Parts: sequence; C-alpha cells; structure tokens
Amino acid sequence: MTLSRRGFIAAGTAAVAAGALTSHRGWAAASLTLGDFQIDTLSDGHLVLPLSFALGETPRADAAPILSRHGLGDGPLEPPCNVTLVRDGTNTVLFDVGSGPDFMPSAGKLMDAFDILGIGPEDVTHVVFTHGHPDHIWGALDDFDDPLFYEAEHMIGQTEFDYWMDDATVDTIDPGRVTFAVGAKRRLEALQDAISTFADGAEILPGIAARATFGHTPGHMSFELAGGAMIVGDAIVNHHLAFERPDWRSGSDQDPDLGAQTRVRLLDQLASDQMTLIGFHLPGGGIGRAEKATEGYRFIAEAL
Repeated sequence: MTLSRRGFIAAGTAAVAAGALTSHRGWAAASLTLGDFQIDTLSDGHLVLPLSFALGETPRADAAPILSRHGLGDGPLEPPCNVTLVRDGTNTVLFDVGSGPDFMPSAGKLMDAFDILGIGPEDVTHVVFTHGHPDHIWGALDDFDDPLFYEAEHMIGQTEFDYWMDDATVDTIDPGRVTFAVGAKRRLEALQDAISTFADGAEILPGIAARATFGHTPGHMSFELAGGAMIVGDAIVNHHLAFERPDWRSGSDQDPDLGAQTRVRLLDQLASDQMTLIGFHLPGGGIGRAEKATEGYRFIAEAL
C-alpha cells in the first residue's frame, strides 16, 4: 500500500461484534470486518461550527454541564467528517462523498484517504447519499462539474431527492441554508443520468437496507447492514448532546421536533440490539455503539 505524503497509518486492533476493528491515524479513520463486508471510514477532514449550530434554542446554561464533561467549552466545534466505504468483493459502495473543495477549507480531504487505501474514484461502483447537506454531497463532482465517481451508480432516497430538486426549496429553507439548497440541486441535476431513488425499507444492494430517519433533513436515510451495523449519517449528529439528551431540539436539524423523535427511537434500537453504529460526525472514526446511561446514552468508540 502506498501512503500519500499527507497521511500515514498507525494501526491497532480491537474485537468488535462480528469482526476486527482497526484504528488508523491519518486520513483513513477506522475499519471493521462484518460478515462479508469490509467497512472503512475515511476522513474528509472536519468542520468548524459555532456552538450555536448545535444548541439551537437550547439555553447554553442547560448544555454547559454536558459540554464540559466532553471537554468542550464555548466553541467553535470541530466535528470530524467520516465517509463510509463498504466492500463485499463485488460492490464498492461509498456512503456520502464529503464536501469537495467548495465548502470549508478544513474539509474536502476524501481523496487523501483514497490514496491511503490505494483505490481511485473509478473503483467505486455505487455512491449512496444519506442526505443532501454540503458536507455529504458537494464532493460528488470534479473540477469540470462532471461526476467524480464516474463509474458509479448514485442513489438517494426519493423523499430527499424530491425536496432538493423542488424549485420552492430555495425560498422555504432557513435563509442561512439557501446555499445548501442551491448546491444540492446543482449537483443532483448534474448526476441525473447516473442517479436512482429508493424508498424506506428498500434493500438497495445485497445486505443493505434503507431506514427512514427523517428530521435532520426531510428525507434523511440511514442504512442497516446485514450482520448488525447501522450507518446513521447525521441522524445522530454528535457524541455529546445528541447522546445524553437526544430529546432536545438540535439547531442542526431542519425539523428539530422530528429530528429529536428520530434520535430517541434510533438510539433505543441501537442500544437495545447492541448494534454497531457508524456516524458521520462521531469521534474515533465514527465506529462504535450506543450504551444506555443513567440519563440518555453514551457513545462508546470501538477504535483504538
């Protein structure tokens, strides 16, 4: 394996559910073997966000004890961005594509992670979007506005596709997110010859089922992998407030009430079934599990 000049791998191993998990320091974040699936989370860098983005209407005084327990002060927050790559020997499936070069200078690093794994965009057979926010979909096009993953079929939930393609969305979305709407539509239009849609519950590929987790966006989807893992995207958007108080409204959700209901339901399922979860903005490469706590839940990262 050839390492890029900007990354290196320092590997360790840990037992997890049905496979072996490895932590990588560098642009490759963590990996997990689950039945026939080889799962790698790849760092696209990180975001830089004001604390208010996570808090929304939650008084800072109420959130302060939780943030303090996690070593967070008044911000800014710098959540990691973990793109998930799933390979089964036939398909090479990329869940979300990161930010590309046009969103934040701290993100858009996915191709460095590809260098580390020794793969290229042409190796990806399927791109599956959890939702249409910039850090998940803006990396879909190359410098010429052509599909970067040019051999891949692109897939997105029907509800999510319809929302971002609707001409009215740019006028009805929160004013601070107008660029989200413009950017998502531009990219989905460019991908129209290579994109298909699906509904909740669909087996989009062998052993991969779509699960509606609406709220963060109107059509946000998570994905359940046979063998006991869930790719949750931004349905659980951080490892602190979202776990300890999933019932609180989050400023990151477009529908805060529905987003909270979804988090409560999803965390209950993940903790009760002891499923491995893979989160886009969770630490340690994003692979871990949810554990019931005295109040709420805690995220247990499985990477070393």
